[in-house]
Amino acid sequence: MAKIGGAHVAATFLAILALASMVKLAFGAGRHDYAMALRKSILYFEAQRSGALPPDQRVTWRASSGLFDGKANGVDLVGGYYDAGDNVKFGLPMAFTVTMMSWSILEYGKQMAAAGELRNAMDAVKWGTDYFIKAHPEPEVLYGEVGDGDTDHSCWQRPEDMTTSRQAFRVDPQHPGSDLAGETAAAMAAASIVFRGTYPGYANLLLVHSKQLFEFADTYRGKYDASITVARNYYGSFSGYGDELLWAAAWLFEATEDRFYLDYLAGNGDSLGGTGWSINQFGWDVKYPGVQVLAAKFLLQGRAGEHAAALQRYRQNAEFFVCSCVGKGDVNVPRTPGGMMYHQRWNNLQFVTSASFLLTAYADYATASGRGAVRCPAGAAQPFEILKFVKSQVNYILGDNPRATSYMVGYGASYPRQVHHRGASIVSVKKDPSFVSCQEGYSSWYGRQAGNPNLLDGAIVGGPDEYDDFADERDNYEQTEAATYNNAPLLGVLARLAGSCGGLKEEEEEDDQSLQDEPAAALANRTSSLPPAPAQPRHRGGYGARHTPSPIEIEQNVTRTWAMRRRTYYRYSVTVTNRSRRKTVRELHLGVSELRGRLWGLDEARYGYVPPKWLPALRPGRSFRFVYVQPAQPANVWVTGYKLV
Repeated sequence: MAKIGGAHVAATFLAILALASMVKLAFGAGRHDYAMALRKSILYFEAQRSGALPPDQRVTWRASSGLFDGKANGVDLVGGYYDAGDNVKFGLPMAFTVTMMSWSILEYGKQMAAAGELRNAMDAVKWGTDYFIKAHPEPEVLYGEVGDGDTDHSCWQRPEDMTTSRQAFRVDPQHPGSDLAGETAAAMAAASIVFRGTYPGYANLLLVHSKQLFEFADTYRGKYDASITVARNYYGSFSGYGDELLWAAAWLFEATEDRFYLDYLAGNGDSLGGTGWSINQFGWDVKYPGVQVLAAKFLLQGRAGEHAAALQRYRQNAEFFVCSCVGKGDVNVPRTPGGMMYHQRWNNLQFVTSASFLLTAYADYATASGRGAVRCPAGAAQPFEILKFVKSQVNYILGDNPRATSYMVGYGASYPRQVHHRGASIVSVKKDPSFVSCQEGYSSWYGRQAGNPNLLDGAIVGGPDEYDDFADERDNYEQTEAATYNNAPLLGVLARLAGSCGGLKEEEEEDDQSLQDEPAAALANRTSSLPPAPAQPRHRGGYGARHTPSPIEIEQNVTRTWAMRRRTYYRYSVTVTNRSRRKTVRELHLGVSELRGRLWGLDEARYGYVPPKWLPALRPGRSFRFVYVQPAQPANVWVTGYKLV
């Protein structure tokens, strides 16, 4: 063995120190350029544009597309946004995207202006609202989709080459869609406030459309995916339309100060679920936490009037959401080992960005009102603690994670190169205008092992799984596909962080030590994706008011064990009981993680699991059971939402 000289040892030691420093920067307290991330996040929307692109289009690899949309239906539906990596215009997620972009501007427009991005953000909103005006040609008609996912998914084409169906689908009194119309009403009401100071005529026009759509949605009630059935497999309305009706009313009150809409919000909280639903997930389908945060804002700002008691119930649910997200609730949002909030494998980051916005806004509302800390079951959550947690989630997205990968395309040194996106994955029509057919796109471009030829700058992809693992592969659409509703809520959060050097006050810096001193019981409330220990099989969970014990009890027991191929298998029986004395549980949703075997007795839904169809309600004192088998410790089972009626 050759002798290792002192100089070599010193060089090796220095290299190890350098590597350790690099790791600390990659996964730890990394410094991020939030203003740059904000610019990129807004830029992404230009890559998603449909219609005739303007001369100042900054994403130059794109060209005009969908120029005949609506023609077959006798209406002009040119414009709007493609939702994700396909070429369909889905109205429900598009409207949610515009609502969240508008809310971001309303709360943090000054910070956007300081970063030089306010005009670009407003342009992104207007690209959507211009389309909504076209899609609403009559007071009781709203077009909710152009193209359909089935034919679109049979092709891999640039939007400029589309040969798939561009049929348009609508809702009307005979074919209602309260959720779609309600969300579009919310988007146009929120956007009207954005343009009120600079474009008052346009703002008034948006309000006219918003009021008509709200009346249409409320008068002719029904789920839009029962009318536009082609949307069901892609953007099905699993939460129903109650949340969108309340969401629209809240935004119309914010835009008009008309007490009619506040009366509606307060008077229909029970029947439509606003005061009954406590849930820790917010997105294009489930709007309840957003409604609850808005209602809490009205209360904290002293605008509730005679409806203070009703809005207080909304606020309790909003604070349940906050506590659950930051890890101080009765039941908390699971986190990956690297610290990311985790709900589901398919596009999990949509829920991280949307929750981050609600947490940021609520922390700022509480501070501005002098309300201070949010009282949670596991201790108070100070506004600066909430903001610090939000910053940890944003930093995770930007690269402070175990893989040292940025999940914002184009940001940082390492980011996804094979994004699941038709336009980005095929050579730009500007560079090679040769027509690319459906199947040629699949055979020549979809399966390429190289990175995409076009940079989808600023896109937030679906992100890693519950173990922080991520595969940068184009066919891994659950993780590598980006979506407009991933980015929209993040605009406000990034602006907030950019405008306040990270959004942290001096007192936040002391929490590293305070966490070390925190009691073990409190630390146990910091959620993780690990299953409960075998010695503690009983797990209680559920969502109710902050200081009220949950009415839902979950108990797991091992009912059988056996050995096979040198492995021990366990049969777990899970009993879910409604402990309420008088109230019935409806629309129960359960989350299950660490499941490594088969499960019987639950139906899989977009958001976790639900009881079988034959069990629409769980009456007081009643229980139901489901079972699963796996060669491991028990899965983690928790309640993600319910209505108590």
